Amino acid sequence: MEVDVGRTLTAGVRTGAGLTAMALALAACGGGEKHSGTNVDGKAEAGSPQLTITPGNGDGKAAPEAGVVVKVAGGTLDQVVVTRKGKPVEGEMSADKTTWQSRTLRPGSQYQVQASARSPKGKTATASSAFGTVKAGSELEITDVTPNSGEKVGIGMPIMVTFNRDVDDRKAVEKSLQVRSEKPAVGAWKWIDDSHVTFRTKNGQYWQANQKVTFTARLSGVKAGKRTYGVDDFTRAFKIGDAHMVTVNTKTHRLVVKKNGVKVNGWGISAGRGGMIRDGVDVYQTTSGVHLTMGKENPAIMTSEWMGVKPEDKAHGGYKEVIPFAVRISDSGEYIHSMASTVWAQGEENVSHGCVNSPPEKAEWYYGFSYRGDPVVITGTDRDLPWSNGWGFYQQSWAKWLRGSALGQEVSTTG
Repeated sequence: MEVDVGRTLTAGVRTGAGLTAMALALAACGGGEKHSGTNVDGKAEAGSPQLTITPGNGDGKAAPEAGVVVKVAGGTLDQVVVTRKGKPVEGEMSADKTTWQSRTLRPGSQYQVQASARSPKGKTATASSAFGTVKAGSELEITDVTPNSGEKVGIGMPIMVTFNRDVDDRKAVEKSLQVRSEKPAVGAWKWIDDSHVTFRTKNGQYWQANQKVTFTARLSGVKAGKRTYGVDDFTRAFKIGDAHMVTVNTKTHRLVVKKNGVKVNGWGISAGRGGMIRDGVDVYQTTSGVHLTMGKENPAIMTSEWMGVKPEDKAHGGYKEVIPFAVRISDSGEYIHSMASTVWAQGEENVSHGCVNSPPEKAEWYYGFSYRGDPVVITGTDRDLPWSNGWGFYQQSWAKWLRGSALGQEVSTTG
């Protein structure tokens, strides 16, 4: 659904009925002829300011990405009102009040513009324009965003956006993406591929706890490729919960849970035993690095099929297990989960296929405690978590992450 938020800037302050009355008055006295982008009231006195509106009156194929530009010579703008279906369109006034620029416009739509200006000697002029924007040959839409609307998530939670088609002009689309948080944060976007882009905070600087974060894609009118435009804006709000931080040491076989910096639980674990090499990688070894919790399964069905071994092929490590209270931390089959059969090894020895085996009562507690997006920092193995494995985004250095941004710049979420 499109969101057209009105933010008309004026020399004074006009709202509500006053704004409507002004728009009607301007419509009544504005010129109706097409003047190649210039629409000046024919009744203006000598010495009055000269107004220019682009697109011009009657233009039926205006470029949505260009928006509306209103300029004045010999004075300053008093007010600009741009509407679509009677609703105001957002725009910004220049510091010297001689230029007004709207946001991008919806393709295939009709717009009306009314403007007024005043000279230093107090003489006034008005102008108007009515035009249509070109239709989109193809439409760019957001088909999925993680996290969910209203979801309470962890301090490491990324914002993952999926588009319905490949984006040719990544810069234009990235410029339309906005992240706002109640508490300050610095982050950046990275294009995972042509149709997926992800935002995360700076390495070691997670979201601050207990706040609201809002993601907005101001896509309407953004040109993403040849004859391809965004048509609708998109907004998603979610909540950051308490600061949960989990650390796992596979050498000491200990897991510690902190909430807002204070230890709230801890227990002995059994990590991956190693010894199963696939394509040069020991897939039975737990990965070290900054993981993020990705979801919960109760139960999780775990089989050896992920490494190309049928469950019934016991001679080559085949297995199939039904595991309760499992919290996923990677795409390669790693979980923090309950495992009653290895309690004897937990705190003493690594015997798992790569997961973090935990006592049943502790695993159940953690299952209820955790949010998606909680950091889980694992140390002690020589197998690193790749940044592209699950939500391992913090595994990539900040410099490399920034190189994945089309704009190559950090984003302040409170700026």
